[in-house]
Amino acid sequence: MRILISLLSVFLFMPLVAKADHECVVLLHGLVRTADSMDELEEALSDSGYRVVNVGYPSRQETIDRLSAMAVEEGIVGCDQASVETIHFVTHSLGGILVRYYLADTSIAKLGRVVMLAPPNQGSEVVDEWHGVPGYEWLNGPAGQQLGTGEDSVPRALGPVDFPLGVIAGTRSINPILSQSLPNPDDGKVSVENTRVEGMADFIEMPYTHTFMMGAEPVIRQVQHFLRSGRFSHNSDLP
Repeated sequence: MRILISLLSVFLFMPLVAKADHECVVLLHGLVRTADSMDELEEALSDSGYRVVNVGYPSRQETIDRLSAMAVEEGIVGCDQASVETIHFVTHSLGGILVRYYLADTSIAKLGRVVMLAPPNQGSEVVDEWHGVPGYEWLNGPAGQQLGTGEDSVPRALGPVDFPLGVIAGTRSINPILSQSLPNPDDGKVSVENTRVEGMADFIEMPYTHTFMMGAEPVIRQVQHFLRSGRFSHNSDLP
């Protein structure tokens, strides 16, 4: 009986692994970060059977339009080289805006699902209040200046999404100074409300900060759940 149960367990899980073998996930980090910040996600998704392309790009050196073409296309090329059937995206912060910008006027034939962690989909009031402070532009570059909530906001100009998108918003902050510029709740860089975007398939709030949520195991499990099912798990029994 124990042998039979073990064999059944193997067969039950085989379809998920086999399916993932033909799927690729492009990881796009956030502003002033590197591909290393997505290492935990890369490892977890690779262990689940996905082909993973963890893209590094010079987030401080170019505008959003240039970064979008550069980073998104590098990810697509990396996935195509593996001859996969489906291309997913998992992004952090600015990375999500790069995907939205790219998909606003370009289609991806193999596009699967997209998960955005802490995306400033409606911009951030931090940019509004801090963009004129000496050193801000040097630290955050041209793209960082485009993430406000005013007339020059690139995210606000992009409109609704028309692809399967799940958004994870953080509700904890380790930066009380920046949080003073934001409506509560927030993650220290972006308010929960401003992570939302019209057309998203699902949304969930989690008690993590903007800076470190990518490596949190519960967040990673929600990412995996959405990639498999197109929805987050809103129950407490997610393994």
